[in-house]
Amino acid sequence: METQTLSVADAIRGRRTVRHYRPDPVAPELIEELLELAMQAPSAWNMQDRSIVVVTSESGRAALSEAAFGQPQPKEAPVVLVFVADAAAWRAANADIAELAGRNGAWNAEFTAMFDTRAEYLALERHGLLRENAVKNAMIAATYAMLAATGLGLASAPMNGWDPALVKQAIGIGDRDDLAIAVLVTVGYSDTVPPHPGRRPRERTVFAERYPAAH
Repeated sequence: METQTLSVADAIRGRRTVRHYRPDPVAPELIEELLELAMQAPSAWNMQDRSIVVVTSESGRAALSEAAFGQPQPKEAPVVLVFVADAAAWRAANADIAELAGRNGAWNAEFTAMFDTRAEYLALERHGLLRENAVKNAMIAATYAMLAATGLGLASAPMNGWDPALVKQAIGIGDRDDLAIAVLVTVGYSDTVPPHPGRRPRERTVFAERYPAAH
Protein backbone atom coordinates (compact mmCIF):
# COMPACT_ATOMS: atom_id res chain seq x y z
CA MET A 1 0.00 0.00 0.00
CA GLU A 2 1.51 3.34 -1.08
CA THR A 3 0.59 6.31 1.07
CA GLN A 4 1.71 9.88 1.34
CA THR A 5 4.41 10.69 3.84
CA LEU A 6 3.39 13.81 5.70
CA SER A 7 4.51 15.20 9.01
CA VAL A 8 1.78 15.87 11.57
CA ALA A 9 2.34 19.59 11.02
CA ASP A 10 1.91 19.21 7.26
CA ALA A 11 -1.25 17.15 7.73
CA ILE A 12 -2.70 19.81 10.02
CA ARG A 13 -1.83 22.62 7.63
CA GLY A 14 -2.90 20.69 4.55
CA ARG A 15 -6.26 19.38 5.76
CA ARG A 16 -9.33 20.94 4.19
CA THR A 17 -13.02 20.39 4.72
CA VAL A 18 -14.24 18.84 1.45
CA ARG A 19 -17.92 18.90 0.54
CA HIS A 20 -17.78 17.33 -2.93
CA TYR A 21 -16.06 14.08 -3.85
CA ARG A 22 -15.06 12.10 -6.90
CA PRO A 23 -16.80 8.71 -7.23
CA ASP A 24 -13.50 6.84 -6.90
CA PRO A 25 -13.69 4.13 -4.22
CA VAL A 26 -11.27 4.08 -1.29
CA ALA A 27 -9.17 0.92 -1.15
CA PRO A 28 -10.06 -1.37 1.78
CA GLU A 29 -6.48 -1.32 3.05
CA LEU A 30 -6.58 2.49 3.24
CA ILE A 31 -9.80 2.35 5.22
CA GLU A 32 -8.25 -0.20 7.58
CA GLU A 33 -5.18 2.00 8.12
CA LEU A 34 -7.38 5.03 8.70
CA LEU A 35 -9.44 3.18 11.31
CA GLU A 36 -6.32 1.86 13.03
CA LEU A 37 -4.94 5.38 13.33
CA ALA A 38 -8.26 6.83 14.51
CA MET A 39 -8.50 4.25 17.28
CA GLN A 40 -5.10 5.31 18.58
CA ALA A 41 -6.77 8.47 19.86
CA PRO A 42 -6.71 8.95 23.63
CA SER A 43 -9.81 8.83 25.80
CA ALA A 44 -10.38 9.61 29.46
CA TRP A 45 -9.07 6.71 31.58
CA ASN A 46 -8.50 4.90 28.28
CA MET A 47 -12.17 3.94 28.53
CA GLN A 48 -12.47 3.95 24.72
CA ASP A 49 -16.11 4.87 25.08
CA ARG A 50 -16.37 5.73 21.39
CA SER A 51 -16.97 3.61 18.35
CA ILE A 52 -16.99 4.11 14.61
CA VAL A 53 -19.65 2.79 12.28
CA VAL A 54 -18.20 2.62 8.75
CA VAL A 55 -20.90 3.20 6.15
CA THR A 56 -20.01 2.47 2.52
CA SER A 57 -23.24 1.13 1.01
CA GLU A 58 -25.18 3.41 -1.30
CA SER A 59 -28.36 2.93 0.71
CA GLY A 60 -26.63 3.62 4.01
CA ARG A 61 -25.01 6.78 2.72
CA ALA A 62 -28.30 7.95 1.22
CA ALA A 63 -29.97 7.48 4.61
CA LEU A 64 -27.23 9.54 6.24
CA SER A 65 -27.63 12.26 3.63
CA GLU A 66 -31.34 12.37 4.44
CA ALA A 67 -30.53 12.50 8.16
CA ALA A 68 -28.20 15.41 7.39
CA PHE A 69 -31.05 17.45 5.89
CA GLY A 70 -30.10 16.52 2.33
CA GLN A 71 -26.45 17.56 2.45
CA PRO A 72 -24.62 15.92 -0.48
CA GLN A 73 -21.42 14.81 1.25
CA PRO A 74 -22.64 11.38 2.45
CA LYS A 75 -24.01 10.52 -1.00
CA GLU A 76 -20.89 11.63 -2.85
CA ALA A 77 -18.18 10.36 -0.50
CA PRO A 78 -17.57 6.61 -0.75
CA VAL A 79 -17.07 6.31 3.01
CA VAL A 80 -18.89 7.88 5.94
CA LEU A 81 -17.62 7.37 9.48
CA VAL A 82 -20.24 7.77 12.19
CA PHE A 83 -18.70 8.38 15.60
CA VAL A 84 -20.84 6.96 18.40
CA ALA A 85 -20.35 7.93 22.04
CA ASP A 86 -21.24 5.45 24.78
CA ALA A 87 -21.89 7.38 27.98
CA ALA A 88 -22.57 4.17 29.91
CA ALA A 89 -19.37 2.33 28.93
CA TRP A 90 -17.79 3.02 32.32
CA ARG A 91 -20.43 0.93 34.11
CA ALA A 92 -19.02 -2.34 32.71
CA ALA A 93 -16.14 -4.13 34.43
CA ASN A 94 -13.76 -3.23 31.57
CA ALA A 95 -11.17 -5.56 33.09
CA ASP A 96 -9.51 -5.98 29.70
CA ILE A 97 -8.53 -2.29 29.67
CA ALA A 98 -6.71 -2.50 33.00
CA GLU A 99 -5.16 -5.89 32.24
CA LEU A 100 -3.70 -4.77 28.92
CA ALA A 101 -2.41 -1.50 30.39
CA GLY A 102 -0.77 -3.47 33.19
CA ARG A 103 0.87 -5.94 30.82
CA ASN A 104 2.19 -3.06 28.74
CA GLY A 105 3.66 -1.39 31.80
CA ALA A 106 1.45 1.67 31.34
CA TRP A 107 -0.51 1.35 34.62
CA ASN A 108 0.73 0.40 38.05
CA ALA A 109 -1.37 -1.14 40.82
CA GLU A 110 -2.23 2.25 42.30
CA PHE A 111 -3.52 3.62 39.01
CA THR A 112 -5.49 0.44 38.33
CA ALA A 113 -7.11 0.72 41.76
CA MET A 114 -8.15 4.29 40.93
CA PHE A 115 -9.59 3.05 37.64
CA ASP A 116 -11.58 0.38 39.48
CA THR A 117 -13.21 2.91 41.83
CA ARG A 118 -14.70 4.88 38.90
CA ALA A 119 -14.61 7.91 41.20
CA GLU A 120 -14.25 10.37 38.33
CA TYR A 121 -17.20 8.87 36.49
CA LEU A 122 -19.33 8.97 39.61
CA ALA A 123 -18.53 12.66 39.85
CA LEU A 124 -19.43 13.16 36.19
CA GLU A 125 -22.70 11.34 36.77
CA ARG A 126 -23.55 13.60 39.70
CA HIS A 127 -23.01 16.64 37.52
CA GLY A 128 -24.84 15.23 34.49
CA LEU A 129 -21.69 15.22 32.35
CA LEU A 130 -21.40 11.58 31.27
CA ARG A 131 -22.71 12.16 27.75
CA GLU A 132 -20.54 15.23 27.30
CA ASN A 133 -17.47 13.29 28.41
CA ALA A 134 -18.10 10.46 25.94
CA VAL A 135 -18.81 12.87 23.08
CA LYS A 136 -15.53 14.68 23.79
CA ASN A 137 -13.65 11.38 23.53
CA ALA A 138 -15.40 10.60 20.24
CA MET A 139 -14.52 14.01 18.85
CA ILE A 140 -10.85 13.47 19.66
CA ALA A 141 -10.98 10.22 17.67
CA ALA A 142 -12.71 12.02 14.80
CA THR A 143 -9.93 14.60 14.72
CA TYR A 144 -7.36 11.81 14.54
CA ALA A 145 -9.34 10.28 11.66
CA MET A 146 -9.36 13.50 9.65
CA LEU A 147 -5.65 14.11 10.10
CA ALA A 148 -4.93 10.47 9.28
CA ALA A 149 -7.06 10.80 6.13
CA THR A 150 -4.97 13.78 5.03
CA GLY A 151 -1.79 11.82 5.65
CA LEU A 152 -3.14 8.96 3.54
CA GLY A 153 -3.94 11.22 0.61
CA LEU A 154 -7.66 11.29 1.34
CA ALA A 155 -10.07 14.16 1.78
CA SER A 156 -12.58 14.45 4.62
CA ALA A 157 -15.21 16.65 6.17
CA PRO A 158 -16.70 16.76 9.67
CA MET A 159 -20.48 17.01 9.62
CA ASN A 160 -22.34 18.43 12.59
CA GLY A 161 -25.70 19.23 11.02
CA TRP A 162 -28.00 16.21 11.23
CA ASP A 163 -30.98 14.73 13.06
CA PRO A 164 -29.50 12.34 15.65
CA ALA A 165 -32.59 10.13 15.68
CA LEU A 166 -32.36 9.62 11.91
CA VAL A 167 -28.61 8.98 12.07
CA LYS A 168 -29.21 6.35 14.74
CA GLN A 169 -31.87 4.70 12.59
CA ALA A 170 -29.51 4.66 9.61
CA ILE A 171 -26.85 2.73 11.56
CA GLY A 172 -29.23 0.40 13.40
CA ILE A 173 -29.30 1.91 16.89
CA GLY A 174 -32.61 3.74 16.76
CA ASP A 175 -33.64 2.18 20.07
CA ARG A 176 -30.42 2.98 21.95
CA ASP A 177 -31.03 6.02 24.14
CA ASP A 178 -27.77 5.27 25.96
CA LEU A 179 -25.74 6.03 22.85
CA ALA A 180 -25.08 9.46 21.33
CA ILE A 181 -23.99 10.53 17.87
CA ALA A 182 -20.91 12.72 18.16
CA VAL A 183 -20.10 13.58 14.55
CA LEU A 184 -20.12 12.26 10.99
CA VAL A 185 -16.93 12.34 8.92
CA THR A 186 -17.07 11.83 5.16
CA VAL A 187 -13.97 10.37 3.50
CA GLY A 188 -12.96 10.07 -0.14
CA TYR A 189 -11.13 11.90 -2.90
CA SER A 190 -11.83 15.59 -3.43
CA ASP A 191 -13.08 16.72 -6.81
CA THR A 192 -11.21 20.01 -6.30
CA VAL A 193 -8.48 21.44 -4.09
CA PRO A 194 -10.34 23.82 -1.80
CA PRO A 195 -8.43 26.98 -0.82
CA HIS A 196 -7.80 27.61 2.85
CA PRO A 197 -10.53 29.95 4.15
CA GLY A 198 -8.08 31.50 6.61
CA ARG A 199 -8.15 31.87 10.37
CA ARG A 200 -8.49 34.90 12.60
CA PRO A 201 -5.30 36.35 14.10
CA ARG A 202 -4.25 34.37 17.15
CA GLU A 203 -4.73 37.37 19.43
CA ARG A 204 -8.45 36.99 18.76
CA THR A 205 -8.56 33.39 19.96
CA VAL A 206 -5.50 32.57 22.08
CA PHE A 207 -5.06 34.08 25.55
CA ALA A 208 -2.59 33.76 28.40
CA GLU A 209 -3.78 32.53 31.79
CA ARG A 210 -7.32 33.97 31.70
CA TYR A 211 -10.09 34.54 29.18
CA PRO A 212 -10.50 38.27 28.54
CA ALA A 213 -13.25 40.17 30.28
CA ALA A 214 -16.31 41.12 28.26
CA HIS A 215 -16.29 44.62 26.82
